[in-house]
Amino acid sequence: MTIDRWIAEKAAAQPEKPALIFEGAALNYGDVAGEIDARAEALRRAGVGRGDRVAWYGLNAPEVFILLFACARLGAMLVPLNWRLAEGEIAQIVESCDPTLVIHDEDFAGAARHLSGRRVVAAGAPLPEGRPAKAEAAGEDDPLLIVYTSGSTGRPKGAVLTQAALVANAAMSVEAHAMTPDDTVLNVLPLFHVGGLNILCTPAFSIGATVELHRRFEPAAMAQALARVDLAITVPTVLQAVMETPQWAAADLSRLRAISIGSTDVPVPLIEAVHARGVPVIQIYGATETAPFAIYQRVEEAHATVGSIGRAGSACEIRLVKGDGSDAGPGESGEIWVKGPNTLIEYWRAPEETAAAMRDGWFRTGDVARRDENGLYWFRDRIKHVIISGGENIYPAEIERVLRDHPGIREVAVVGRPDAKWGEVPVAVVVRADPALTPESVLGHLEGRIARYKRPRVVVFVEALPRNAMGKVVAAEVRRMIASMHAGENAET
Repeated sequence: MTIDRWIAEKAAAQPEKPALIFEGAALNYGDVAGEIDARAEALRRAGVGRGDRVAWYGLNAPEVFILLFACARLGAMLVPLNWRLAEGEIAQIVESCDPTLVIHDEDFAGAARHLSGRRVVAAGAPLPEGRPAKAEAAGEDDPLLIVYTSGSTGRPKGAVLTQAALVANAAMSVEAHAMTPDDTVLNVLPLFHVGGLNILCTPAFSIGATVELHRRFEPAAMAQALARVDLAITVPTVLQAVMETPQWAAADLSRLRAISIGSTDVPVPLIEAVHARGVPVIQIYGATETAPFAIYQRVEEAHATVGSIGRAGSACEIRLVKGDGSDAGPGESGEIWVKGPNTLIEYWRAPEETAAAMRDGWFRTGDVARRDENGLYWFRDRIKHVIISGGENIYPAEIERVLRDHPGIREVAVVGRPDAKWGEVPVAVVVRADPALTPESVLGHLEGRIARYKRPRVVVFVEALPRNAMGKVVAAEVRRMIASMHAGENAET
């Protein structure tokens, strides 16, 4: 069985049921099923068969899902390209995945033409016929998605997810959100990430719910849309931008049953501000390699477990592993390992990186968490972000959470800087909300809240923090920024 059956079954039972709402127009399940049928046959005639790749180069559009389900039927793989990357980076990914076709929207027509040696086709145009691929039976164990993420070597690596991974992921999302076929879910996140594709959209299709899709994120448009949907997915930077619009204050959120949030450490004050509007916020923890669900809050526990990333996913296993390889006990910190059908089967054509990330079927996330006596998980930080100062582990996220409470701080990132005496010391990189904010005020805010050895030795004020497409602060760029600054220009303490 392939996951295009989700659409086919709903089309047979309720063909007029809305499946996708996009730019004011609705496609019902019958429409979508017909589009998938046509696209799958066109792809096959263009030479796309089992194991082949099809790349999408464009903004959010219904076409992404049509291609996804058409590829599922053929046993092919969809590669959604991160359009925010430079053209050279896109070319590198295309070379890696070697797609049979690159399909692009009008926004990226010029960039797509620069992909030399590729069959490039505009969305909506007839696909070029070639030697038709052999029709082969596909199944849930076939790879379906290659989603590229940053590699440890600096080169992007493609996480390969099977159809079974999307099935397991969908089941966990439906559970977390208490999602029903009557729901309308909202996605404004880019579909080149598993968050945009799989936190709400593919789970909604799996049960016959309705997806409202935005071409790209616009704060006012999202604030208005929240009044007409049941569920929405966001990330902290997106939610903060929405809450700063007048449309947020004016929106009637009585229909909105929950907002799910993830991608990075979530500020508790942001969660509490949404709770004050009567809307539960649930945290989703995972990675590109886990499709992404791995640990999550359930809607019914949202108010009682604020700050937690939730409980182990029902379709996967979770371990917390200490540095010596033993399992962490309650209250102890360890690296999050995930095992289950939702995890990647490999990094595309990267056996060494696959071997480094996997251990006896467990995916090593590189993230640190602790589990309390109630089975709730609490995120600590990325292992690579941990600062080792005088032999002590310092978790930057812990310091950042405290500093975010300072009314004069808009944004903050804490990174390590080499130090001759201590090995590393923490540095606080701050975007001011109050122009009069001083280093002394920043550091004074930490007094009595964290141990003195964890306190930053330097406070640096900047205009903005570097972020990636999903709103995560890029710590490596922050560290490079600090390295390029002369220590004497900063506020030493």
